[in-house]
Amino acid sequence: MPSLRLPEPPLRDDRVVLRPWTEADLPAAAEGARDPLVPRFTRVPENQSDAELRRFFGTHDAALAGGEALWLAISDAASDAFLGSSGLMRFDWEELRCEIGYWVAPWARGQGVATRATRLLSRWALLDLGLGRLSLHADTDNPASHRVAERAGFIREGVLRSYERRKGMRHDLVSYSLVASDLDTDSSARS
Repeated sequence: MPSLRLPEPPLRDDRVVLRPWTEADLPAAAEGARDPLVPRFTRVPENQSDAELRRFFGTHDAALAGGEALWLAISDAASDAFLGSSGLMRFDWEELRCEIGYWVAPWARGQGVATRATRLLSRWALLDLGLGRLSLHADTDNPASHRVAERAGFIREGVLRSYERRKGMRHDLVSYSLVASDLDTDSSARS
């Protein structure tokens, strides 16, 4: 597996920046991840302890060096306040594809944060990393995530029945994909 590299300079638009997590992000990340919607629709543990979050933070460098995952903080472009998390994971390097994921803290929802972050990271993954395909999987019960995928230019492919085992239960996921030829440079500035 090739190692991954951080986007340099950090990915940004006029509202959000995608940058490496820092120690200073941990209190806000802990608060955001405790919102019931985050563990409901992601692999973030319910009632995640500060120690569990710190362990996750501690895996970032090794996952990057091992070509396994890239985790970035979504922060406010003006204040650098933590707004959520976005990342690339589940790489298949032979096929040049991976999955993109995100979660947004409750205080940042409804402002286009996830859409902006998904656009920035997906363009970079396809154009700079040279990946051929990105997948985005959203729980069938999460219409907000479906809207993010569609606004970010991802194409709905269908429902993957009983696709993911999360917190001891099987979940159906809506499958979306994005390839370089789908990128619309005119829409990249919209939220």
